Amino acid sequence: MEKLARRWRRTRRDDEDEDDDKLVLPTFEDIDSRPIDTQEQEEYVRSLEEAHAQQSRQWKRVFAVLLVCYGAFLFYSIFQQFMSPWELRYHAYFMEDLNSWMVISAEWIAIMACCLSIVGLLDKKNDHRRWFLYSCLPGSALTIFWLYYLLRLPKFRWDVIWLPFAPLCGAGICLYVDHLLEESSEEVKKLRNYMYAYKAR
Repeated sequence: MEKLARRWRRTRRDDEDEDDDKLVLPTFEDIDSRPIDTQEQEEYVRSLEEAHAQQSRQWKRVFAVLLVCYGAFLFYSIFQQFMSPWELRYHAYFMEDLNSWMVISAEWIAIMACCLSIVGLLDKKNDHRRWFLYSCLPGSALTIFWLYYLLRLPKFRWDVIWLPFAPLCGAGICLYVDHLLEESSEEVKKLRNYMYAYKAR
């Protein structure tokens, strides 16, 4: 029993010593405590700018590819409606209320909305956000069009809820992603401005 008590005291003392080591403040000899000189600041900010530019390109390409896939799906849908009308289930629901050319036209408008969003994602000019707003206009028109005919169905079909909202959501998501990337870009610019403000003192 005494051996066990001695061991327990010894381990408690060791634990306390380890805790004391963890609470030691850094000294001037520590490498991390020295201030960063001007060149190191410049390199660090430049690396952040490069990382942000790379991530921005990457995310814009990801969403552009998703929109291209959705546009390809719509093109297939148009082809099917043209070759064998009302064969696709999500078109067949509207057989009583719509003409085939109306469905085809609505899907061409959806493709146009996707193309406008893609242009907004890949455009490198400062006024690229206008493309997302241009995309919202046909997207809104399609939302009204499809919702009107969805509500006229004898039974509301939840499996085709993507028809009215997909083009508008695509433009909205692209606008949101662009806003997030713009915010992070502003943070990097602020860091550069702080660096120059520090130099000016």
